[in-house]
Amino acid sequence: MSLSIRVIPCLDVDEGRVVKGVNFLDLRDAGDPVELAARYNAEGADELIFLDITASSSDRSTMYDVVSRTAESVFIPLTVGGGVRAVEDFNRLLRAGADKVSLNTAALNDPDLLSDAAERFGAQCVVLSIDARRCPEGVFTDSGFEVTTHGGRRSTGIDAVKWAIAGTKRGAGEILLNSMDADGTKEGYDLELIAMVRREVSVPIIASGGAGKLEDFVPAVVAGADAVLAASVFHFGQLRIDEVKKALADADYPVR
Repeated sequence: MSLSIRVIPCLDVDEGRVVKGVNFLDLRDAGDPVELAARYNAEGADELIFLDITASSSDRSTMYDVVSRTAESVFIPLTVGGGVRAVEDFNRLLRAGADKVSLNTAALNDPDLLSDAAERFGAQCVVLSIDARRCPEGVFTDSGFEVTTHGGRRSTGIDAVKWAIAGTKRGAGEILLNSMDADGTKEGYDLELIAMVRREVSVPIIASGGAGKLEDFVPAVVAGADAVLAASVFHFGQLRIDEVKKALADADYPVR
């Protein structure tokens, strides 16, 4: 477990705007990414994550201009994912101002990308993003969870827990664990999924998907998360970062 529990707003970016939906569908506009990033920086966010959510499915590269403009205006670590297909994409994002790069679909297509990137830039720059869900009818894995791609639209049949183990062995220094079942529902994180992955890997886990109220954050940390990520509750003003930090501190978890 890391020294302090990190609170991380996630900005899902589509064509240069921050959007939010339920299970990655029915997207609504949540604002300008650079403005939102600056606001979260001022409000005490520990890190920011940008996900170009349609980059893989619509096959175009990530928004380097948004990344560089954000990096100029905020002074907290910035993780960027979406549309990263090669080590050179990694290089371009890091040069644009990202501190870490998140890989999802590309790592599944070419697991060597994880080790190649870790070797060149260090494991601390490599975040394995796993969009996991409970296996639907007809799909079976040992853990009961499978990995999906393309914003949860495609089943892979790959065991999510085994993929977390394999990805960290290949060099991922952190796991962004997103529950596709919980995403956007505001009904709480998938605690079972977090606990299962926590038992098997030693790298930090960012819990993602399902945050809806203050009471949702502490259980995610109890289950094994080192960081808690949320999107719509922050974007639309239902919760503030300092409120989440206070809830964690009140439960005796260290926060920055």
